[in-house]
Amino acid sequence: MAKRAQVKRPSKHQGEQESQNFRDQRRSKDSRQRTKHRQFEENSNIVEINARSNQVATAYLPHLNKTPLQAQTASQQSYINAIKNHSLTFGIGPAGTGKSYCAGALAAEALESGRIERIILTRPAVEAGEKLGFLPGEMEDKYAVYIDAFRDILIERLGRGVVDYCLRHGRIVGAPLAYMRGKTFNNNTFVILDEAQNTTPMQMKMFLTRIGENARVVVNGDIKQSDIYGANGLQDAINKLQGLPNVYVHSFERADIVRSGLVRHILDRYEPEE
Repeated sequence: MAKRAQVKRPSKHQGEQESQNFRDQRRSKDSRQRTKHRQFEENSNIVEINARSNQVATAYLPHLNKTPLQAQTASQQSYINAIKNHSLTFGIGPAGTGKSYCAGALAAEALESGRIERIILTRPAVEAGEKLGFLPGEMEDKYAVYIDAFRDILIERLGRGVVDYCLRHGRIVGAPLAYMRGKTFNNNTFVILDEAQNTTPMQMKMFLTRIGENARVVVNGDIKQSDIYGANGLQDAINKLQGLPNVYVHSFERADIVRSGLVRHILDRYEPEE
């Protein structure tokens, strides 16, 4: 008959000793943590890197603006009405007048309401006085830096999740102006050409001849801030097309700047009015 295995069980005294050792270790650890916390409170120069703040944790989330777009100036209202009632609208004028914001917000509202199926954002891939050099990633990644301003506008109006979804599924498209050749803008598309002062007359002609029936196209720019040499495609297009049916040219003045009063003063110094 096999013998039963004998298991050595700890004595009652030994178990109590182990429990006491565990309690001593716990008290020692708590004491060290309290000491460290007191030292942190006494030294105001110490910053706790791992501290979580609700304000900091959500700082990257932009405020979602669900209210309908409202003009801040009479000039903006005329510009908004022109975009709603014309196939092709030119918005020209100084920085800070709301040209890009109004166009982007109207595009977001049209997409959200289902009046259009796609937003196309484009601009010439021209740097403002400096060369960016090689940009990593796919074409969309390289071009993303050029349409960041519109991405922010769309995120504010639609929410980051909606914008990311639409970008992945082609409902919002950002592409260089050179990639517009061969495309047709149909009645389900809202197209915004920004920084149009950096186009050549041939580029502008190529872009404008993409417009299909009932498309909504907005061309924005500040003729005085062109970063290219030679003829300006924006000015050339306005000279040729002004007065055509379903085409509207809206000019913002320096008094229409809503970005800040400082911007108006800065432009007064850089571009003194005659």
